[in-house]
Amino acid sequence: MNQSSTEKLQDYLAQLSPKSQALLMREFERAIERGDDATMPSLVLGELRKIIRQPRGDTAPRSDDPARLLFSPLEPFLIDNAAAVRPGQIRRSSLAPLWLWLSREGMPAEVTAFQEMLAKGGPGLERTIRAMQISVSDKIADILAPSANRERTLGRIGAPSVAEDLPSIGAVLHVHDALQALGARLPGHMRIFADPQIASVSNALNVPVLQKPQTLPFALSVVMHHLDEPWQIVRLGVSMAGSDDEVRVAGTPYGVAVTMAIQDLSRVVAELRSDIRRGQFKTIADHLKTLHDSVRGLRTELDIRSDSPWGRQLSAIRAEIADVLQYEIDSVPGRVRRLLRQRPDKDITANSRIDPTEVDETAAMIDFVAICRNYASELAINEVTLRAYGDLQQYIEKTTEALVESLRGGDSNAKAFRRTQVQAAIRFCDVLFGPDYAALMQRSADMADIVERKSARG
Repeated sequence: MNQSSTEKLQDYLAQLSPKSQALLMREFERAIERGDDATMPSLVLGELRKIIRQPRGDTAPRSDDPARLLFSPLEPFLIDNAAAVRPGQIRRSSLAPLWLWLSREGMPAEVTAFQEMLAKGGPGLERTIRAMQISVSDKIADILAPSANRERTLGRIGAPSVAEDLPSIGAVLHVHDALQALGARLPGHMRIFADPQIASVSNALNVPVLQKPQTLPFALSVVMHHLDEPWQIVRLGVSMAGSDDEVRVAGTPYGVAVTMAIQDLSRVVAELRSDIRRGQFKTIADHLKTLHDSVRGLRTELDIRSDSPWGRQLSAIRAEIADVLQYEIDSVPGRVRRLLRQRPDKDITANSRIDPTEVDETAAMIDFVAICRNYASELAINEVTLRAYGDLQQYIEKTTEALVESLRGGDSNAKAFRRTQVQAAIRFCDVLFGPDYAALMQRSADMADIVERKSARG
């Protein structure tokens, strides 16, 4: 979708009532959970969440969606991709089935009372919401306790993925106050995560309810939200172990921080692949920088063996990055040649054109190769990137000069088409060599046109 289409979608969604927005979100979340094509649901869900998260004119909680109020402590940890869940994350698609089960079978009387209290409003609303969250947490604990009906009950709540998320949902609802207090104690953004910051964060994490195996990943996720470079969370594990040896780090409770950092890299690779497939190259530089800095940081901070589980995961991530990028990098020189190749005059007609959209896309692809070159060595794409970049430099420089020279002769139809090729070539020069060289080529093209017009008059 282009910018105009996206804006129209935003306007339409903003005009819906809160109840309609909530219903639409649930339907798209269910579609993703079913495994349907997630492209459109993900787009609409993203826009809906932006609208819902916008500041409201009053401070009153949203009383039109009891489920969203109930599960509000989970919001920082929710993800839309049901297939990729790391410690410290919960599938958003698990909430709707759980709420439905609570309403119908699990706690129907309590849910009805909760909805009535929300409808009435009043000063005690926050206490009502918190009490309901604790009740749901206790109910989940009862469901998960060993019993003859445990598996049957879990099956009635929802898919296996919902059952997998239940312990995390119950844990976060139970320790919400502690997680909120942790977030309040942390700086807004930590650009540096060195020994003083690590000591301060370690003290903030030293709360018994946050040290439990079920809740520690969520506490670490809170810390990661405050880090400019989330991969640095591994430094807590190194600090706890007193060593960078991966075996010693993995033996501490904070070893999960390394697993979280590595699995976050897999998510970024998936986003990179998706953006490339959709031709969205504006985010590529950010993705590549994140991957480059994270991979290098993990390999620097930790002594990771290549045959260990973490080592194999990192190797697989680097291989996947190379696989994602290599085809696209290899295709760029061919795209440039198709646009700039000099055709014989007889093959050029009055209708010959160069698609401006294709020129824009190719310029973005050239910039993409240049960005890849900055991160090539760490991401295992050094050879293919240097080869493609060298080919582009050599071909565009020579071809631009030849195209400028071709403006001095030929019939009018051919010159009109070649002017569009020259402009495309100058655009590529700007991306590849910088604005000064592009300006020089533009002056050369202008001079060639002037000389040709004078020759024609003569």
